[in-house]
Amino acid sequence: MPLLIRNVRLLDPASNLDAGGSLLVEGGRIASLGREVPVPDGAETLDGGGLCLAPGLVDLRVRFGEPGAEHKERLESGVRAAAAGGVTSVAVLPDTEPPIDDPAMLEFVAARARRLKSVKVHPYAALTKGLAGKQLAELALLKEAGAVAFTDGDRAVADARVMRRALSYAGALGLLVVQPPEEPSLAEGGVMNEGAVASRLGLAGVPAAAEVMMIERDLRLVALTGARYHAALVSTAEAVEAIRQAKARGLPVTCATTPHHLALNELEVEGYRTYAKVRPPLRAEPDRLAVVQGLKDGTVDAVCSDHTPQDQDSKRLPFAQAAFGVVGVETLLPVALKLHHEEGLSLLDVLRPLTVAPAGLLGLEAGRLAVGAAADLVLFDSDAPWKITEAGLSSLAKNTAFEGRLVQGRIERTWVDGRTVFKRV
Repeated sequence: MPLLIRNVRLLDPASNLDAGGSLLVEGGRIASLGREVPVPDGAETLDGGGLCLAPGLVDLRVRFGEPGAEHKERLESGVRAAAAGGVTSVAVLPDTEPPIDDPAMLEFVAARARRLKSVKVHPYAALTKGLAGKQLAELALLKEAGAVAFTDGDRAVADARVMRRALSYAGALGLLVVQPPEEPSLAEGGVMNEGAVASRLGLAGVPAAAEVMMIERDLRLVALTGARYHAALVSTAEAVEAIRQAKARGLPVTCATTPHHLALNELEVEGYRTYAKVRPPLRAEPDRLAVVQGLKDGTVDAVCSDHTPQDQDSKRLPFAQAAFGVVGVETLLPVALKLHHEEGLSLLDVLRPLTVAPAGLLGLEAGRLAVGAAADLVLFDSDAPWKITEAGLSSLAKNTAFEGRLVQGRIERTWVDGRTVFKRV
């Protein structure tokens, strides 16, 4: 039946809407919104209690462990965690086992996700066969099968000739190439940010230069080919500046970062805390501030969770041997809201890189409140304080970098196509 959500603060970054009102859902789509909304006979009415109603979040970068690592995360637990985080669309990386490098694998993941009837799952496809960086995958066939973009996951394409060929082919087909910006030979063996903290802890470092070197090489190739290029995760001041200058030159370049790179720095590693071991590593404080500034001025286009579930056995090891990655799809919004509460960004400015911007990058019908749009919605209290705990997470994995942290911003309800997929009890 139709659903009227009344007495809410409507937030739509796509149209800069920030106003009180109501929203009507019919047939899984937004039928009307605003201060005066006609109510059809028999409509269910929900009083939003003055909370924020926004488009469901779009997460550019997640791993759900299936196939191949179901002991870390299954699609079922992954979409449950996403729904609890107000995320209604996720783009899943292709570095599974086996990798998503052929149409059959892509269709398997998509079909498996559809059967869950929850959060919308959009698979990336591998850029090269077997993620080996040697031979291009069948990009055209994978696009026809539903790939939203192409990437080798955490593996950068190191061979410049292969990368040029990939960009040329992708440019001709209008595809988006996503590259993790890390020069592999320079970063090899590094487990945290290179600098004084790494030296004191006796840990091998990943130099900041490894990030900007890969970006600068790829920007040259983008200039040669004209292809759309996305730097998956930026974490350094030099990388942000390189992207800023490329945009000023008119190159079709975008980039993203994560909540943990916006909120944390390399000091989190003190005590050999493996739950702060991520790729790219948490950087020095000046780099963190530069990434925050890049988000403020629009250089950084999107914020994604880079949700990487790991089991206890993979994390409870000496720091050098522990696996990279943190879970984050469930804490994406509350950690990002620190930019509102502490940095002075408006709610629309915080939501934009979490909704309409990533949806636009991937060409998804998502991320906006508009008549006719899919009713993918999140209702949240932007001020509600709560503590992040492993026990409180819906994800099968519990490797959060924010254990015990107080945050503001709590998800109350999530809808996908007008169906409730999460409701706080």
